[in-house]
Amino acid sequence: MRGRKFPGVRMACLERASPALKGILLKRYRDSNFMEIDHHLYEFGSVEYHIQSSASDTHYIYLSVSTPLLSQGVMRPYGISQYTKQMVKGIRPDIVEIVEPAKEGYQLTLRLDFSEIPNGKDSVKVIADIAAVQAVILSSQLKEMLMNVNPQDASQGMYKPLKLEYHPREPFFIIRQKIIAVFPIRFKDKTDVIIATAFFQELTDVGSCEKWRKVPPCCWSPIPPPELRGETFEDLSTNGGFVSFEITSRHVEGKRLDKTVWSLLNFYAYVKYHVKSTRSFIQRRMRKRLEGLVEVLGKRRNTEEEEKDEEEEKEGNHKVPGCMNMRKLIKISKPKVLQRRYDALSTKIKRIRWRIKIHGFGRFRRRWLKMPKFSSSMGYIRLE
Repeated sequence: MRGRKFPGVRMACLERASPALKGILLKRYRDSNFMEIDHHLYEFGSVEYHIQSSASDTHYIYLSVSTPLLSQGVMRPYGISQYTKQMVKGIRPDIVEIVEPAKEGYQLTLRLDFSEIPNGKDSVKVIADIAAVQAVILSSQLKEMLMNVNPQDASQGMYKPLKLEYHPREPFFIIRQKIIAVFPIRFKDKTDVIIATAFFQELTDVGSCEKWRKVPPCCWSPIPPPELRGETFEDLSTNGGFVSFEITSRHVEGKRLDKTVWSLLNFYAYVKYHVKSTRSFIQRRMRKRLEGLVEVLGKRRNTEEEEKDEEEEKEGNHKVPGCMNMRKLIKISKPKVLQRRYDALSTKIKRIRWRIKIHGFGRFRRRWLKMPKFSSSMGYIRLE
């Protein structure tokens, strides 16, 4: 299959592996009929994958990756650092091999040896690790920034905040003077702003507890911190305030570094997930409450109609004896009730439009408003 494109959009999520890329690699691994493939895959965040394999060499798959770098001011625009390449190669050294130079238009090209992938359930895990190559590239960049922070840089004027962007239009800043991560929060819906603000305040209160003293301290403010002075107005114009995390040396040691980096990269996704879940919960509770109220009102209306029918039956039975069984079978339908109300309202309107009658006005009109009678000029008639 050549020249065929499979566009895919992956929303911000907490998964490292690309679901679309993982599905293509799994299908290629399990396919017994080896065919020549040429896939172009596009994902959320201007990420592009190019998967190729030839019929003459079925054991090798060539995977090219193009992804926006976190900070163009630190990394090379059209390449990645050696540290990032080592991290990518460390995914599976026996399966992943970096091809130099990379394919034109891409930052990294990998050759995957599918013959080295173990059989059984382990194959799914190995392919999932390979499909997370884009997350490895971005994580390694942020790791390199955090590990290379030098406290003496502040005295040399190197404390200018770094603007990083993991997802489009969602930048965050790393202040290297104290290693502080600042997230400007923006929402389109005012309801989301209210939910997010309450969440940030709760997160700040919980983070200050003794139980969570080992986690990075969190701070929320409606205005930007002083370290961001001088940044563009577009980056600092928010409606949800600014969330800051202070990263210390113990948060970037050993295995904690990978967890810290991944949490920072996906903080926006976590906030959106929390806001969406909270809004869905509130709407579900409101619908359930509304259904309960409608049910209560319906029962009340039915009870009133039954009482009214019983009263009419009693009055009818009193006037016309012997019709009790017949009147039980007669029920006033809803259209008839509405027709009666309409007739009553029409009668009232007609009464309002009738001429207003004043007692004695007729006699007054006959006596004082009577027109004089005229005859010919030869005669004379005395006026009454």
